[in-house]
Amino acid sequence: MTLKLIAFLLFISGNLFSQEIDKEKFDNYINYIESNNGGIGSISIFKDGKEVYNRSFGQRKLINVNYNEDTKYQIASVTKMITAILIFKLVEDGRLNLETKLSDFYPEIPNSKKITIKNLLEHTSGLGNFAIRNSAIWVMEKASEEDIFEEIKKQGVSFEPNEKVVYSNSAYILLRMILEKKYNKEYHKIVIQKITKPLNLKNFASIKSNPTNTFKSYKFIENWSEIKDIEYTNVIGVGDIASTTKDLNIFITSLFEYKILKKETLELMKPIIGKEDWGRGLALFKYDENLFFGHSGDVLGSHSRLIYNPKDKIAIAYCTNGERIPSNILIENLVSILYNKQFNLPEIK
Repeated sequence: MTLKLIAFLLFISGNLFSQEIDKEKFDNYINYIESNNGGIGSISIFKDGKEVYNRSFGQRKLINVNYNEDTKYQIASVTKMITAILIFKLVEDGRLNLETKLSDFYPEIPNSKKITIKNLLEHTSGLGNFAIRNSAIWVMEKASEEDIFEEIKKQGVSFEPNEKVVYSNSAYILLRMILEKKYNKEYHKIVIQKITKPLNLKNFASIKSNPTNTFKSYKFIENWSEIKDIEYTNVIGVGDIASTTKDLNIFITSLFEYKILKKETLELMKPIIGKEDWGRGLALFKYDENLFFGHSGDVLGSHSRLIYNPKDKIAIAYCTNGERIPSNILIENLVSILYNKQFNLPEIK
């Protein structure tokens, strides 16, 4: 199939979402990416709680790598959505309050008497990014919990709570530590108890559950070559979970069907339309008039996006372990195909 024909199929414009997924348009788009070594990854789309499209691409370009439909991807900071949900389950059960101060758990942290659980969730705490030390990523090798905690203390805060929104990995490490204190068990065991078992997820696991059959990260330089990524035991509760795209969509669909949290609790997580881009564990993804809620995740070689449109009951999960097209552009194009919008084929560099 020529690129002109692909372009013709993809550039048809329209206005309304169709109840039928045009699988051929999606396949044409993914074929373009795959045939040009544009990436390695998987896409799953759910509509009304059922998977209507699933496609993996690029894996056959990897040398001596075994994989199947159950091979998992590192989902990076999409993990934060899970951590936030687990915090809200404590809130829902009356075991924690959003206005509880960080000092109730970790008074050693600077400004902890002012920082609330809500601040930690919505990136308004003023805390920084423990993973960057002396302008470099230092969590490539295994670090102790004590070293990470000391780095958070050392970095302190850069602004007062509620003064502004600045994405904070340190805040979510502390939320994970609070979860472990409240549940009196390790994070991976909480995930199993509250998420994977109730939802019957077969390919969804925190790093201390020792997930197997998981993709490594790759970079394209003439060919796809494996690269070293961060040490995932250093980012538990922040970016350590591995999953398939299908299990991710089961998870987020279940969330918006109120199978994990009550409706009123989920509303607390969502950003306020017109006022916030970041909520409390959920971010807003706006594509023209189509509003999705979810989270993104990015480490050195793996990237993920998990979003849900409550109006149309559509979930999109995308994971890549070899990226040449920025994930935000790829997702924008997928949404354009879904809603019959015009777009340009991405340039592959």
